[in-house]
Amino acid sequence: MTAHITENPLRQPITPAAPSSEIAQFHLRMPAYSPTLLFDVPDLAGQLGVRRVLVKAETRRMGLPSFKILGASWATYRAICDHLGYEPEPWRNINELAANLAHLKPFKLATATDGNHGRAVAFMARLLGFDCHIFVPRRMVEARIQAIRSEGALVTVVDGSYDDAVARSADEAGPTCIVVSDTSWEGYEDTPARVIEGYATIFNEVDDAIAASGLDRPDIVAIPMGVGAFMAAAVTHYRQPGHQATIVGVEPLDANCVQASVEAGDLAVVPGPHESIMVGLNCGTPSPIAWPRLSAGIDWLVSVDDDSARQAMRDLAAVGIVAGETGAAALAGFTALSADPAWKAAAADAADATVLLLVTEGATDPGSYAEIVGRGHETVGRVIAVR
Repeated sequence: MTAHITENPLRQPITPAAPSSEIAQFHLRMPAYSPTLLFDVPDLAGQLGVRRVLVKAETRRMGLPSFKILGASWATYRAICDHLGYEPEPWRNINELAANLAHLKPFKLATATDGNHGRAVAFMARLLGFDCHIFVPRRMVEARIQAIRSEGALVTVVDGSYDDAVARSADEAGPTCIVVSDTSWEGYEDTPARVIEGYATIFNEVDDAIAASGLDRPDIVAIPMGVGAFMAAAVTHYRQPGHQATIVGVEPLDANCVQASVEAGDLAVVPGPHESIMVGLNCGTPSPIAWPRLSAGIDWLVSVDDDSARQAMRDLAAVGIVAGETGAAALAGFTALSADPAWKAAAADAADATVLLLVTEGATDPGSYAEIVGRGHETVGRVIAVR
């Protein structure tokens, strides 16, 4: 197993503006909203040589196998408000919101994706009664394409990388189409910023669960990174007063665009093809709107190979947590970091630390999951009787 580890030379004290309380109230009106589980996992703590490991399992969120709907739903709603020029109130649930927006039809949402964000946008479009067009890179696994199509979306496979799919999706914007991207480009920043805002709900849920259980707040937080939207939300939360955790970002070795940018001292591109099994992280360029928070707020950056992700999937399954290839990245990264001499020297008190790992997806490719873990995801966490 191979890893590349960097202590961030660009790190500096920051206190980003806290997200609005409106976001949590918005999510409460979404269908089947409930906080995802926070696991206390002593076996992983022993394996990693720390006092406590907490795992926030974003494996089932509003019926989807990923956290992405939190950012996609909030960003979609705010973009629609901008399009209308007013708030489509009153509405108490998604059906009432859809009725208030029916006059827009025919109307469409569009985005690029390497899997989960696109499915979340398609899910939101279906709830609102809108059409949806999702652009995916050439090497997208068929199971993930079919999952997006199951939400009623049109899927176009772009002959290129995720970044090529982003460029293609941008062309869809128009009077009857809103592009809901989680990465930004020149002249397109508001919606990606709102995607970041929408993820705040996850970290508020962690705080609530910790407070209810009497546990200590995390000393170390490990987060998977693609274009950096989710990490930007983590930095926003854990750079608030009273939340000064060490932040660790994790990427695939062949798509470590944030790590490469930090090492270069400015935004850098990692050219494709990006072929890691951690497909949700196969991004060659950090989001420009996320970059200022990433560069200043992350403490350590770790890029790992696919074997590390596979082992992390198996380790999580062994403690009853389903995690897909991308979802297991945080554990893979912190496992590599915990063995690094520079980390050991810098974090001499790690043995007394509470570590929070973010598992960002479940088994989004069930066939691949079963092949890697050795059993189906539906059996993980269950006691199987042998007769």
